[in-house]
Amino acid sequence: QVQLVESGGGLVQPGGSLRLSCAASGRTFSSYYMGWFRQAPGKEREFVASTTRYGVRTDYIDSVKGRFTISRDNAKNTVYLQMNSLKPEDTAVYYCAASNHVSASSSSYNFWGQGTQVTVSS
Repeated sequence: QVQLVESGGGLVQPGGSLRLSCAASGRTFSSYYMGWFRQAPGKEREFVASTTRYGVRTDYIDSVKGRFTISRDNAKNTVYLQMNSLKPEDTAVYYCAASNHVSASSSSYNFWGQGTQVTVSS
């Protein structure tokens, strides 16, 4: 069992940056693959990024490649999502999630945070 709590969301202008954090408690954090997902109003939840247990491999949805960076600090039980050059279409609730498998499918993730709102608007 692992509990996840996101933070760092907010309102930012187009072109701005935000860093989301997801703090984990419970079982050994490094035993989990970690992912970030997002859900915009009226849309399905979509995969954003994932990282393997020690951060060796990362994967991204095409629309955020070159702008977003996922990273983790296993000593702090925390995964991050650095978001640069934000666009209005990045507006969504962002969720972190933990899985026993590397995957871009939300169904593979067993544990979820409560989400943090990111709004990109002028």
